[in-house]
Amino acid sequence: MSLSGIYGLVCTLLVTAAAPACFAQLFPVSQDAAAKVVTMTGQVSALRDSEPWALSVGDLIQAQQAIVTGPDGYAKFQTSDGSTFEVYPNSNVIFRKNPGSLHDLLDLFVGRVKIHIQRWGGQPNPNRIMTPTAVISVRGTIFDVSINDDDETTIVSVEEGSVEVRHALKPGAPKIVNAGESLHVYKDEPLAKGAIDRNELAHRIVRALGDAAYRMAISPPGRGGLPIPVGGGGGGPTGEHAPTPPPTTAPPSGSPSGPSTAPPS
Repeated sequence: MSLSGIYGLVCTLLVTAAAPACFAQLFPVSQDAAAKVVTMTGQVSALRDSEPWALSVGDLIQAQQAIVTGPDGYAKFQTSDGSTFEVYPNSNVIFRKNPGSLHDLLDLFVGRVKIHIQRWGGQPNPNRIMTPTAVISVRGTIFDVSINDDDETTIVSVEEGSVEVRHALKPGAPKIVNAGESLHVYKDEPLAKGAIDRNELAHRIVRALGDAAYRMAISPPGRGGLPIPVGGGGGGPTGEHAPTPPPTTAPPSGSPSGPSTAPPS
């Protein structure tokens, strides 16, 4: 083999050997890209190799992991910048489905989440939430996103700040939803036809009462209905956690973390 041929072979081998390291740098598995469980109750699991594994306080959820909650499940997660998101019962969400962009925070498929985005030094902190029918862009705000199980309608309700909402399936101009307002995004209806509801305060009171009643009704910590953690936190659902029963819902076919199909509860 000529010297040029040997040189080319060596370069090829070096590039091939360096590829995994480059991939790890682009898509790191670290606390900076993770979300930590700060409080939880009931059945809350992360999907690992399509299997649900029980979470406990202190565990880390890494990028592309799915979070599923049972009918009594609730958890609050915190990211490295201090932002938080709450996942309510019968929900299915993927954390940072696109690991190449830390601004893509959640993909919500079923259920309800509440997000509190922090600001960096008083400056806007862009994040996006995706649902089957909407793309929600936020800059330092508190807002609520839920999905109607019957027709995949997305409901965006803003408590503080404002969000920009685009239809995920139909082209058109976005809408801005401000504090005290909510917007329904229908699967088969252009966003331009949707009216912004300015009675969000009344809706928020109803949700707060429902959340309070839910927390009072579920079993307190240490009693029935809670997942059974066997190992500690630190690395999240990668250690010795006992699997919970199969989740009531799962990401749709093709999602990176969960099984392709699962019957609703």
